[in-house]
Amino acid sequence: MSDSAPIGLIAGEGRLPILCARGIKAAGRRSACVGLIGQYSADLPGLCDFFDTSGIIRIGRWIRLLKKWGVREAVLIGRVRKTKMYDPFVAFRQMPDWRAANLWYRVLRHDRRSDTLLRAVADELAKCGITLIDSTRYIPEHVADLGVMTKVKPSPGQLKDIEFALPIIARMGELDIGQAVSVKDREIIAVEAIEGTDALIERTGPLCKSGKWVLVKVAKPIQDMRLDVPVIGMTTLEKLRAAGGSCLAIEADRTIMVDKPQLIEAANEWGIAVVGVAVASAAVPVQSDVSRPTGLA
Repeated sequence: MSDSAPIGLIAGEGRLPILCARGIKAAGRRSACVGLIGQYSADLPGLCDFFDTSGIIRIGRWIRLLKKWGVREAVLIGRVRKTKMYDPFVAFRQMPDWRAANLWYRVLRHDRRSDTLLRAVADELAKCGITLIDSTRYIPEHVADLGVMTKVKPSPGQLKDIEFALPIIARMGELDIGQAVSVKDREIIAVEAIEGTDALIERTGPLCKSGKWVLVKVAKPIQDMRLDVPVIGMTTLEKLRAAGGSCLAIEADRTIMVDKPQLIEAANEWGIAVVGVAVASAAVPVQSDVSRPTGLA
């Protein structure tokens, strides 16, 4: 594969596509971006060598644009809120093209889980000669490290809460429910589902008015690093602070920290401990009581 071919970006919300575009440039490659309408940042077009827009459910247009620019490898990055897929008017605002409609009929009408949706999109791109790659490849400096990353240290009780929550959240990942829970004193306060991590944090605040609770967020037991990698950003940290949380545990090497240096600096200022944990990557059978290493010792 020629290094002269641009790297494709299919860009959703937030700063992550911006960081990725900068990382591609720093690696000496050109970027060719499909910005999803109503999602991408206004700063993104100026960072890309090629740029155009597309609707969320116009997969055929994504492919036509990427092929026109000579893309062979692409990154699917940035948030696309799944709740938008349940918007009854989305089909009228952004009519699906033939390829998206065919994909829906063949696969997604039977199973609308996030993993199914994203893998179906990856397979459709692959059929057209476009390979989705690890979404962290061009942003390695924004990936979580193992161990305590802040000057603020978690308390012994918070370490026990993390140990308690990890096998529970692993089971959630196997069932494709969510990637995060809030916990205090070995009791699960709230569980993430379709609403996302920020909404989970907002729900936890009123449920745990004494504060000092822990947010635990990890990848799925078998995480496809091309798709739906866990992400923590400044908004998440701000909401955690406002809701009384004082510890954030995320999976090392498999969680993206948007603007990582600034995130750690803010956590130190606000008295929030940020911990990278190690979690076994293989799925654990539902009946298994196998313990998982956490890297907290």
